Amino acid sequence: MTPIELALAEARAAAARGEVPVGAVVTDPAGQVLGRAGNRVEADHDASAHAEILALRQAARLRGSPRLTDCTLTVTLEPCPMCAQAASFFRVKRIVFGAYDPKGGGVEHGARIFQAPSCHHAPEVVGGIRETECATLLTDFFRNKRSGAPPPNPRRGN
Repeated sequence: MTPIELALAEARAAAARGEVPVGAVVTDPAGQVLGRAGNRVEADHDASAHAEILALRQAARLRGSPRLTDCTLTVTLEPCPMCAQAASFFRVKRIVFGAYDPKGGGVEHGARIFQAPSCHHAPEVVGGIRETECATLLTDFFRNKRSGAPPPNPRRGN
């Protein structure tokens, strides 16, 4: 599976747990997965338990270093300002994301963390990878949440 496919699987699993369906994967230059996670905000009662933060922490622990200078963070949604800043602090080489987030994004929208003069490290950014699929996962989740429908079953792919 590609990193975006793994991130989508993490996002679907998060949705099945009742979490906002965002998934993230950290890979090394050889494509080896160093960290992967879906949102755990509700489960952990932790507003900072975003998929990106969890995957970055996991990768750093595995590497034994707070710096991930040759790694790529792949995520299903444009990182929020908190996650963009964390990626900068972890010094990731590249961020690849699926859906754009005009309301809460911090990379191409909103705070535009990497363009701020206070940003110490700006990774390469590639957005819009499997954008429609990533965006649909989010819109379906919130539509179902508003209607009271049960969360999707990741084993059935819906």
